[in-house]
Amino acid sequence: MRHGGMRTVCTLFVRLTPYMGKLCYGRRMSAPDLNLLVTLNALLAEGSVARAARRLRLSPSAMSRALARLRETTGDPLLVRAGRGLVPTPRALELRESVGRLVQEAEAALRPSETLDVKRLSRIFTLRTREGFVENFGPPLIARIAELAPGVRLYFTQKLDKDSAPLRDGSVDLETGVVGDDTGPELRTQALFRDRFIGVVRRGHPLSGGAMTPARYAAGRHILVSRRGLQKGQVDEALEALGLKRQIATIVGSFSAALALARSSDLIVSVPERYTGNLRTDMHSFVLPVAVSDMTISLLWHPRLDADPAHRWLRACIRDVCAERPAELVPGFEAG
Repeated sequence: MRHGGMRTVCTLFVRLTPYMGKLCYGRRMSAPDLNLLVTLNALLAEGSVARAARRLRLSPSAMSRALARLRETTGDPLLVRAGRGLVPTPRALELRESVGRLVQEAEAALRPSETLDVKRLSRIFTLRTREGFVENFGPPLIARIAELAPGVRLYFTQKLDKDSAPLRDGSVDLETGVVGDDTGPELRTQALFRDRFIGVVRRGHPLSGGAMTPARYAAGRHILVSRRGLQKGQVDEALEALGLKRQIATIVGSFSAALALARSSDLIVSVPERYTGNLRTDMHSFVLPVAVSDMTISLLWHPRLDADPAHRWLRACIRDVCAERPAELVPGFEAG
């Protein structure tokens, strides 16, 4: 078919489309023209076709045609003649407030974001973290936010699994954790700090003095931390490579529970160093005598919040707090 013939078909299709709708549904069924909200708002505010036209920089005839479309769409005359002017109908009075609010909200949504004033920011952020994060990084983070943005509150909720659904559905704003294969591929991530596993025992424990060797370490009774109830971990694999095996006395699902047990017994536990700093107060910590992989603790969020000014500001606060060097580290480790 030649181009001229194609244009003719397209023109006929466009002209017939409204009538096709009428034939199929008895009346035209189409998505409403939301531009009419702006027109209606101007007409109701000005009470005059001519003034509304000047306000929207349209010709009076174009505004009259828009009013006709509004009357057809709403099924109401909206503005009727009263002497030399126009007065709103009851339906128009009913719509005036809601239409004005909708137009204002739309204009605000399409306006470029203004510079964030954190002093006036009023918002609650939900952070999902594993135990240890709040105890170690919560106090300086809360203090910083109270100083910079007194109207902001943080709601910390426990991270029991690696399911990304809370970030996707918006019930959680941010979470911390180790990025892995089970992390939602669409999530944004930012490394906070590198951490390593260390050994921890109570003060006065036999392992709190003397040189630490793999054999001496393996000879004790241990606590294994596993949220999934695994029977062994990296430490066991490292010991097996040396021909050693440790005795697992109990398995718990959290670092805090493991440290509480070790604090009041002769049990030995391996935990992340920086993540559990304040949980290990008055306990003896030591470098593991076997090689175990370090890990990177990251900040995770959904991409829909990536450009949100308040969310960006909070992410920066968390990064700054986590970047501050801890008061004490077990010798032999650089936090990074």
